[in-house]
Amino acid sequence: MYDVAIIGAGVIGSSIARELSRYQANICVIEREEDVCNGTSKANSAIIHAGFDAKPDSLKAKLNVRGNELMDGLSKELDIPFKRNGSLVVCTKDQDRAGLDELLEKAAVNGVPGCRIVEREELVKMEPNVADDVTCALYAPTGGIVCPFHMTMAFAENACVNGVSFFLNTEVKHIEKTENGYTIKTLHTDSNEEEIFEAKVVINAAGVYADELNNMVSENKLHITARKGEYCLLDKDAGTHVTHTIFQLPSKMGKGVLVTPTVHGNLLVGPTALDVEDKESLNTTGAGLGSLSMTSALSVKNVPMRQVITSFAGLRAHEDGNDFVIGEAADAKGFINVAGIESPGLSSAPAIGEMVAELVKDMLSLAEKDNFIATRKGILHPEELSLEERNELIKNQPAYGNIICRCEMISEGEILDAIHRPLGARSLDAVKRRTRAGMGRCQAGFCSPRTMEILERELKMSMFDITKNGAASNIAIGLNKEI
Repeated sequence: MYDVAIIGAGVIGSSIARELSRYQANICVIEREEDVCNGTSKANSAIIHAGFDAKPDSLKAKLNVRGNELMDGLSKELDIPFKRNGSLVVCTKDQDRAGLDELLEKAAVNGVPGCRIVEREELVKMEPNVADDVTCALYAPTGGIVCPFHMTMAFAENACVNGVSFFLNTEVKHIEKTENGYTIKTLHTDSNEEEIFEAKVVINAAGVYADELNNMVSENKLHITARKGEYCLLDKDAGTHVTHTIFQLPSKMGKGVLVTPTVHGNLLVGPTALDVEDKESLNTTGAGLGSLSMTSALSVKNVPMRQVITSFAGLRAHEDGNDFVIGEAADAKGFINVAGIESPGLSSAPAIGEMVAELVKDMLSLAEKDNFIATRKGILHPEELSLEERNELIKNQPAYGNIICRCEMISEGEILDAIHRPLGARSLDAVKRRTRAGMGRCQAGFCSPRTMEILERELKMSMFDITKNGAASNIAIGLNKEI
């Protein structure tokens, strides 16, 4: 029997796993996808919010501000790409600037440092491409940008190194309360074999499906709506069009369409906001993507939308109460919900990990480990080395001199590291999230076959078993002469 079973290996489940791995406990993470970071955590705005938007005294407000505070230390400890580029919420001449004043008041109550209103003259110096109709903006210097893939994988890898067991391709089908805890019935999505887990404590971090798991064990029902957001990612040539994250005044559906640089040098525009019934609805639409160009122009002029290299959609888990739901279910002792984690969920993830770990520690009277490993080193990128260091690296490890992805200049050595590190890559997308091979201008048109050859060789698997992203996403389905 496990002491703790965490359901969901997104940024929230992985953060909780990392924090709990500080203690002497038998912990597992159960994830239905083939990799960590495969749900909402892979398709979001990649923003570390300052914390001025959330309702004062809400969990969103408290955990956002605390999570933001933790990011500097975590980025160093776990080698996570992170930058405090600051954020701006702009107001146009057709809008009431009282909305900015309200946000400024919230910022003060929530404890967000350094926020102030900037007028157009100063704003244009900060952002020359701000739209002509923008009159002023709320400036929050603690806002930041992060790589959500690396953030999630850093938490998960560090948890794994500290003894947490991860069970991927394992879908939870049913949960039952028992005398000593919970029985979790699962189905392995590859082999179709059933597996049963038993745990004293269950942590429900299942994203858009968190309500369904809660409702298996509790009469206090949750209802989560999947809120779809569509995005456009632009080429690195457009990456300096803005330097801050530029928001529009928020509405009841969220923070609106933003324009922001990414930590990897691209430009991101989005998201839309549409409530959908299908919790697997990750398709983009012509209408949704088409609206981004028009809507983003309200805050930033001349966004070079002709340089879009890809588009994607993500689902946010919106709970009816409009706040995070974190805590033990009243009628299901030992079942802890971490539900309704929509924006600012990514920003709040480190603080949510702290909060839930503290709750479980007290619940199970856990003692801290003497040998907890607090640090993790990400994948080495030769491009970040000096010429002398790079030459020495290639001399000792020639794979780092073999470029596989020309757009992002990713070497075979980096892909080998992605495959063989803790919770290593087993699919094309898993390699892409860890190394960026396939994320460039050609969108994997050149490097996919070469990456597949490396996966086939290193994992001793058939080319026909290699997938884009697990499940039924096989790339090769037969030989030409057989088709």
